[in-house]
Amino acid sequence: MRLTTTPKQDGFSFPAEFEPVREVWLAWPERKDNWRNDAIPAQQTFANVANAIADVVQVTVAVASGHYERARTLLHSSIKLVEMDYNDSWMRDIGPTVVVNALGERRGVSWKFNAWGGEFNGLYDDWRADDQVAESVCDVAGMDHYRAPIVLEGGSIHTDGEGTLYTTEECLLSPGRNPQLERAEIEHNLCEYLGAEKIVWLPKGLYNDETDGHVDNLIHVIGPAKVVLSWTDDPFDPQFKLSREAYAALASQRDAKGRTIEVIKIPVPGPLYYTQEEAEGIESSDGMVRQEGERLSASYANFLMVNDHVFLPLLDEQFDRVAIEILEQALPGFDIVGIPTREVLLGGGNIHCITQQIPA
Repeated sequence: MRLTTTPKQDGFSFPAEFEPVREVWLAWPERKDNWRNDAIPAQQTFANVANAIADVVQVTVAVASGHYERARTLLHSSIKLVEMDYNDSWMRDIGPTVVVNALGERRGVSWKFNAWGGEFNGLYDDWRADDQVAESVCDVAGMDHYRAPIVLEGGSIHTDGEGTLYTTEECLLSPGRNPQLERAEIEHNLCEYLGAEKIVWLPKGLYNDETDGHVDNLIHVIGPAKVVLSWTDDPFDPQFKLSREAYAALASQRDAKGRTIEVIKIPVPGPLYYTQEEAEGIESSDGMVRQEGERLSASYANFLMVNDHVFLPLLDEQFDRVAIEILEQALPGFDIVGIPTREVLLGGGNIHCITQQIPA
């Protein structure tokens, strides 16, 4: 059922990803203008991710009817498949943001979705099916939902579950999202629909991120006042300046509880680039341009935390082990599960972008 109140009015707020999770959702990839070679390599990688998560928690995968049999073949038998319409498979951005109250009740927030920028710089023209996914997931999961009045994607926000919300100016203030709203009005909506008390604004996201700098590709909130930040020490890398601007922003702000924010640096992979073979395997389209030699927006911060596990993208043999060791030290008691996910990266994101958790 769609509610006419707001989560804040009803005593609901957005819990942290490191709090207990009941279920994780994904959507099966199929777009030929985003996933190479008829999406077959991406489908195998999505299945590897889903199967790994299914060892820890219930997994549900949305799938178009024509792909049901292949998905069923590749996915563990414990994974639920739900036939659903959608335009592309970024469940973090099209699925519901789930809020909870003190009694442990769950409700979904359905944001307006316009393919990361609408007519201004969106990645495809028709996003009507994507815009219905959050409501459909809530119906399947048996949750009431709110329809938020602003354009927003789940990858553009991170929370500590204690009133602090992290985001980037590059994304939320971009002309393709909510150009009619001032920053203060956007903050008001974030507080109303997520129960946030303090917005920590970072200037920009990761270099060459076609989502206009989603925060989940730059940082990951791993605990109260504790953040992992993508980092490079190469002064010739365009990410060098962006990471330092983000670090300065984190260092100069306090969280909702007045705490200093601890920043743990994690290296960016590579830099990594599209190969000729990878770029040629994708059908050309106006919105998504994939060219040989184009820099990939690769990040180890784009992981998923589920019930004392971290599902980490493995992207670069030079840095994979370093990233694992940093997270093992930062998150004692967590199992770090590395999964090779270059095929997801080629589509423009990673493990966090293709998953959406429903809190316990």
